Amino acid sequence: MLFRSLGRLTLPKLSEVDSSLSFMFLPLSLFVMLFVSGCNVSSTTTVTSTETEQDLRTLLDLPDHMPLPAIPEFNPLTKEKITLGRFLFYDKQLSANQTQSCGSCHFQSDAFADGISTPIGSTGHALVRNSQGLSNVAYNATFTWSNDTFFELEDQLNVPIRADDPIELGVTDAELDTVLSRFNNDEKYQEMFEAAFPDSDSGATMNKVIFSLASFVRTMISAKSPYDEYLLGDKEALTAQQKLGFSLFNGEKFECFHCHTGINFTVSYKDANTLNDALLFPFFNNGLYNVNSDGSYPAEDQGIFDLSSDPTDKGKFRPPSLRNIEFTAPYMHDGSIGTLREVVEHYARGGTLTEYGVNAGDGKNSPYKSALILGFSATDEEIDAVVSFLESLSDYDFINNEKFSNPHEEN
Repeated sequence: MLFRSLGRLTLPKLSEVDSSLSFMFLPLSLFVMLFVSGCNVSSTTTVTSTETEQDLRTLLDLPDHMPLPAIPEFNPLTKEKITLGRFLFYDKQLSANQTQSCGSCHFQSDAFADGISTPIGSTGHALVRNSQGLSNVAYNATFTWSNDTFFELEDQLNVPIRADDPIELGVTDAELDTVLSRFNNDEKYQEMFEAAFPDSDSGATMNKVIFSLASFVRTMISAKSPYDEYLLGDKEALTAQQKLGFSLFNGEKFECFHCHTGINFTVSYKDANTLNDALLFPFFNNGLYNVNSDGSYPAEDQGIFDLSSDPTDKGKFRPPSLRNIEFTAPYMHDGSIGTLREVVEHYARGGTLTEYGVNAGDGKNSPYKSALILGFSATDEEIDAVVSFLESLSDYDFINNEKFSNPHEEN
């Protein structure tokens, strides 16, 4: 629910919604630049000393081989906000009708995806985007499948909670006071809000809810997969098949690395050393559809085009991280591809052929398809090897880590 939203509803900035907090959104660059792998970019986070960085690493339980994420200055990370955010993430009281929580569409066992193509909102509205996994979202340059205006988790979280088209948690203006009163009237939550925001006496507010949720989600660091062990020097951590897949993944035939590179396996990336004026926000048409043979995608979701109305933006979506990809099936923005092998076959073909129905068309021939999606010949052995490598990104510690579990179910 957190990371599939269309974001079509225009909502005020959080600082305008709740004046009781002193935190303000910082201006972020709107200039889009071409991605250059390995570029240093200036950050929304200022790390003032080695001691401060070590404190953040301890708070995040961040291994040394992972860079420090960009924590926005308007919402500094604290243990108390993380704790409150964890309780809120799993609390159905956060939906207007008390039937769903964030955790209703983001299951830890699925790396915080949900295992279905597209979910249903709290009031029964059918949603059109697949629920993304939350592994390492603290490193995202933008949020949701296809929105180039959500630069921080706080920007994005406002939408699934408060939007009315489609309704997800349904905390519209008419429901806001009722929902907040549930937490203001709960003694345990009163204590947690006071601990998380000691300089505010306003009780539960939507700003505080969102800032706490963002703080908790930022702790969802996944960095203990067999691939990480290999990266750290254990050359036996990957099988021979996975090593072959790693080579193919980074080779010029499969060309996976052009969109899925770096420590988080996506070009949509930032960390604490990333310069704002060098950030880019990459979105690609990967040939999944070619409705009417004119480059269109299904009318319910055409990617960045729905925001820009520029035909060349049809079908452009953000490449997700491949961390824990084994756990997050089905795949693509609409959950239309069921297995990792089918994903690799899609790229080998150069696009997906939809033979029948209202969305019929050959994505291979889309006029808006990325020039990176050329298609290639691959043997079954090679495809199996790439799939096996992708499975080496699976972090079983992450999906079983108690610090991410539902605190309402603890004994």
